[in-house]
Amino acid sequence: MVEGMVKDGVIEPSSSPWCSPVVLLKKKDGNMRFCVDYRRLKDVTKKDSYPLPRIDDTLDMLTGVKWFSTLNLKSGYWQVEIDPKDKEKTAFSTGKGLWQFKVMPFGLCNAPATFERLMELVLTGLIGDTCLVYLDDIIIVGRMFEEHLQNLERVLMKIQSANLKLSPKKCSLFKRQVSFLGYVVSEGGIRTHPEKIAAVKEWPVPKDKTQVRAFLGLCSYYRRFVKNFADIAKPLHKLTEEKRHFCWNESCDIAFQEFKDRLCKNSYFGVP
Repeated sequence: MVEGMVKDGVIEPSSSPWCSPVVLLKKKDGNMRFCVDYRRLKDVTKKDSYPLPRIDDTLDMLTGVKWFSTLNLKSGYWQVEIDPKDKEKTAFSTGKGLWQFKVMPFGLCNAPATFERLMELVLTGLIGDTCLVYLDDIIIVGRMFEEHLQNLERVLMKIQSANLKLSPKKCSLFKRQVSFLGYVVSEGGIRTHPEKIAAVKEWPVPKDKTQVRAFLGLCSYYRRFVKNFADIAKPLHKLTEEKRHFCWNESCDIAFQEFKDRLCKNSYFGVP
């Protein structure tokens, strides 16, 4: 992986006083993702509060849309250069030499804010009517095919003028239904992605607070599909309180099963 990043111009040898450890994480396709543990660097970093779009608001903007195209950048973060004076802060070691990033790596606390700002600047004047963007995920919309074609051309021209590169295998053009941000979006409305429904169905009964928080996190992402979400979640939220002893009781089990049933059965949210 290091040899590949050197070849691609992503990293370079370093003589930095900084050094963060490397972590390898398994991706969905079974391949490994190269990550650097920047927790120490994050602790001393001045935070950028540029906001990410609210996903609920983003989805609500898709009302009345009939045609969709989705675009995804190729290693989007790596298309953002790092200020030369800050490269040394990204230094890492695998036990064979010291390296630093020439481009923005994954794992920096300000990386999402930086990238969202970039994309919103690149697509200035198009977001809301022509397209929506969440980090490196772009969806182009259109009520008629001709309108959609024009919108797609405008977005592609903006991306080309910014010298950004797309990942063709992650792009989907001229569709009546697409996957976007963990949802399936079509003219008829918005529904949870089948993979997410399967994950909910197969979720085992939590054994500790960490597993409860993970389950609540997934459910919260789709809370628009669950009426009275907060009331149902009360027993589970209480279970995660710091000073509370973990004890899975009947009320917790009822809430757990209720979320499973509702998310799997009522997984469609029509767009008015």
